[in-house]
Amino acid sequence: MTRPNLDQSRSLLRIRGGEGHHKVSFVELFFDLVFVFAITQLSHGLIAHFSLLGAVETLMLMLTVWWVWIFTSRVINWLDPEKRVVRCAWLVMMLLGLLLSSSLPKAFESRGLVFTAAYVLMQEGRTVFFLWAVRGSPGMVLSFQRILVWLAVSGGFWLAGGMAEGGARIALWALALVVEYLGPSLYFWVPGLGRSTTVDWDVEGGHMAERGALFIIIALGESILVTGATLTELEWNVSSVAAFLVSLVGSIVMSWLYFDTTAEAASHIIASSDDPGRLARLAFTNIRLFMVAVMIVAAVADEFVLHHPDGRADDMITVTVLGNTALFLIGILLFKWAITERWHRSHLLGFVLLGLLLPLACHLSPVLVSFSATLVLIGMVAWEQGITATTHKLLHE
Repeated sequence: MTRPNLDQSRSLLRIRGGEGHHKVSFVELFFDLVFVFAITQLSHGLIAHFSLLGAVETLMLMLTVWWVWIFTSRVINWLDPEKRVVRCAWLVMMLLGLLLSSSLPKAFESRGLVFTAAYVLMQEGRTVFFLWAVRGSPGMVLSFQRILVWLAVSGGFWLAGGMAEGGARIALWALALVVEYLGPSLYFWVPGLGRSTTVDWDVEGGHMAERGALFIIIALGESILVTGATLTELEWNVSSVAAFLVSLVGSIVMSWLYFDTTAEAASHIIASSDDPGRLARLAFTNIRLFMVAVMIVAAVADEFVLHHPDGRADDMITVTVLGNTALFLIGILLFKWAITERWHRSHLLGFVLLGLLLPLACHLSPVLVSFSATLVLIGMVAWEQGITATTHKLLHE
């Protein structure tokens, strides 16, 4: 993307061109905490309304939360968080994000308009601020003018839905989501303004990868803390402690599979890519959405198993435990494919093992179902570590 013709001392953009990439700033991490709180809110909402309608509503809210976070992450990827005006803008965004997150539990009830107002203000306000920040750079201005047009159209549906009720609200918000998710696929084409290209979204790949990885670490940490807090409120016995340990091991194994075999390679690849915008849109925007879903469903599954570790696993526990593991496998498989353009057999074997486990789940206790799903992931770790060790040995012989 064309850089602005502004004096560097007055520019609000990061200075690029040095070795490596800009490290994630404290302002960005502080902002991310608000959205980790949002994920926790979504998990609690799904637990309280575990039904098909509740799942649909949670999915819509998750898509909304993720979209505002990823758009904001793209913008701060260009802006310099050390500039005072940028920091002030991000504090305003953080306050709006906290308002949005706090309204999530009743977004489809009494706080629909509060939720949509906060969301629309974040999306459109951030875009207007960025247009002001890059004035003097025709390429960037034109690209974000297109984005603003699309957000204005979706904003009308959001606000109308916030004032509607019941099925009308769901329908209007669904239309808003379709508009927003369709925009990047059509490169934000606007009559008279043309369309963007992935080159226009020239993000700093290393920074984007680090930002996403840190977000996942914070979210996993929050999940572990919530699970630990739940254990403190329960009666301690062999079953409840075993359920907690299985949950903890599951989180560790998931993080191992992601960070040890995927995240670092992805960071190097996107950092050296000739078109980081394309990879960022595919791998770090669309596919990583699965990881957000995993964190939500995993918290729900852990909560169910902790409260009912004994007896026979019912459909609710089977769906959440095995569904969460399947979502993780889909997400990690697609992410690796987007980065390396290769399918990994260990992940395909994981799906086979989950399929074999499905008819057996109703004969097992909830904690055993959770343990069995974790064993599938442990097997994948062992397989991939073996492949890595063999490859390393061959390269050095």
